[in-house]
Amino acid sequence: MLKTNKIGVLRAVAAVLVIRGFGFGANVLQGAPQKPSARESFKVMERVISYIKADYLEEPDPKKVMDGAFQGLINSLDVLSGYLDKPTAAKFGALNRLQLKDIGAVLYKRPNAFPLVVGLLENSPAAKAGLKIGDYLSAVDNQSTLVWSLTETVIRLKDAGAGKVKLRVIRDNTTKEMDVERAAIYGKPLALAAQKGTAGVVRIPHLYPTLAAEFKKTVLPAVPGSAAPLVLDLRDCHEGDVAEAAAFLNIFLKAENIGYFEKKSGAKEALGCPGSPILESQPLVVWVGPATMGPAEIAAAVLKDQKRAKVIGTATAGLASRQEIFPLEQGDSLVLTTGVFCLPSGEKLWTKGVTPDVKLDLAKTETKDYLEKTLAAAAGR
Repeated sequence: MLKTNKIGVLRAVAAVLVIRGFGFGANVLQGAPQKPSARESFKVMERVISYIKADYLEEPDPKKVMDGAFQGLINSLDVLSGYLDKPTAAKFGALNRLQLKDIGAVLYKRPNAFPLVVGLLENSPAAKAGLKIGDYLSAVDNQSTLVWSLTETVIRLKDAGAGKVKLRVIRDNTTKEMDVERAAIYGKPLALAAQKGTAGVVRIPHLYPTLAAEFKKTVLPAVPGSAAPLVLDLRDCHEGDVAEAAAFLNIFLKAENIGYFEKKSGAKEALGCPGSPILESQPLVVWVGPATMGPAEIAAAVLKDQKRAKVIGTATAGLASRQEIFPLEQGDSLVLTTGVFCLPSGEKLWTKGVTPDVKLDLAKTETKDYLEKTLAAAAGR
């Protein structure tokens, strides 16, 4: 039989979600869809539980049933909200620490779909193992990814130590398995490369702390006085910290209000860049794509909105938001989206992403294609 305390926890979580409109995601984030009343929802849940207790042919495993129920309930809210078991929740607490080992694949995932590879970090273990953009990961270490949230999938690929992770990959209607080593995927916070017709191309893989400081140390001496555009390559920038994104933006612009996070209650938490910018007049071009996520989307959108940069590429993922973790009694946790980033005009990036000034054809997104459009834009063509 299902344990009473476990059923009580599920009822409590369901009650909170029903009363709050199935979380922040269903109202502010995605509009207010029609939904059954709380009474109707509880009746359905009670009926499901009673059928399982009375008629299921085997004695259910309470933990397995509850884990699946929590995953389905929470992961259906939005792309990033999710239920985390105890080990995964512990890793989430260390997620922003750069010492976590990873495979270097950038993923996007919708509820009840396999995660899609949308980017690969240069020279990463995933790239060396033969993983390709467009692959789907159907299993990680023999566990199906179908019911996981994007957050849970990303965390499960990370670990404090090295070692292999086993992937089941779907590619062109065929399935293959591969073992991929976890490793330290980030070296320096950025890489500056010379490129004719530009002031340089700065590849930025993340927006974690030290990025702004490293930019000032490495890039500033190389660009002052250049009339050619400096390229900020954010195509694979999928992780980071909002405060660091603001510090990075402050290098190029000064504004008391560059946008705000809107919460379910309508409360607004402003974000600003009040310091004096160092490269206020330097022409900028920002490269974006499907693997540009979170804080990197904020950076690209603000530079575009403040008319400090021309954005080139394809639409970004639309994940500029804030998540909070809510611990449960057994060590499990909920990760819920509690705010979405809006530009000063009120335009939300959530689910929409950043629309480039110069759009690339999805079939032509190699570096040479970005560079061609960059040089054309610099020449006024």
